[in-house]
Amino acid sequence: MSAYSLPISGKSRIAVAGATGRVGSALTKSLATEPVDVVALSRKPDAAGLPAAVAVVGVDFDQRCSLERALHGVDRLFIAHGTSPNQVANEIALIDAAVATGVQHIVKLSALGPPSRLHPIDWHMRIEAHLAAQSVGYTVLRPGPFVDVLMRAGTEVANGSWGGAAGSGLANFIDTRDVADVARVALLDHAGSNSQRAYHLTGPRAWTMQEIALELSDLLGRPVGYEERSPDQQKAALLRAGLSDFVASLLLGLDRLFQESVLAETTSTVEQLTGHAPRSLPQWLSENISVFQSRDHQRSEPT
Repeated sequence: MSAYSLPISGKSRIAVAGATGRVGSALTKSLATEPVDVVALSRKPDAAGLPAAVAVVGVDFDQRCSLERALHGVDRLFIAHGTSPNQVANEIALIDAAVATGVQHIVKLSALGPPSRLHPIDWHMRIEAHLAAQSVGYTVLRPGPFVDVLMRAGTEVANGSWGGAAGSGLANFIDTRDVADVARVALLDHAGSNSQRAYHLTGPRAWTMQEIALELSDLLGRPVGYEERSPDQQKAALLRAGLSDFVASLLLGLDRLFQESVLAETTSTVEQLTGHAPRSLPQWLSENISVFQSRDHQRSEPT
């Protein structure tokens, strides 16, 4: 089991930027049970919906003084900004404010992948480079693709028309709860406050889309296939589904990485740091199978 040490006197104060996101929400709930003070930084503090033990502080990324006030007295900071064109500017602003206010350690949620022009990998590269130039301890978390991205296939699978441009490439998906567990360890590990490190986080094995379709077939009790589409066909399908050009392009870039097996790496980092094996893709599918069921099937389920 991984061990960590808390300061001898007083509670540590941890700020979480992105506390309502997929990783941030799980992390914040976990930290709320620890002997630490947790502060959630939010652009919309009234809509946070966080545990009662968590203090919520409003921030304005365009106002440096707003960020510095929010980070006053904070020992450690977790940064997870939603993917957007503002991500680079906002995360760099937060890093600069953290350094200015004396934050001891920054844990940044990044992304696994090689140097690339694809968003958001290129954005994370720029932020990581800025963080590395600062005189502060940091931990960069580079997870593989979040398994939650498969939820976008829910309607297609339910309607029997799932497909994409991933071909037969391999991808190692990770459960966001495992990423949150590693972030928790990094934030509570005061013995490594001054260290500068990066962790590659993955699930237990890589999968093709066809293998995932077989898992869904077993769980749903009916055949599920994966239609191989060209990039142009897939983008057109995403746009028809109502996604913006920005989001469609992000997902198409992800399919390209899948098709080339760029994100097939498997590491043991999650288990080494948390003491438990990473959750498997079949486990996640089983827990979320209702996402892939037809509405008629959902209505027939016993309540």
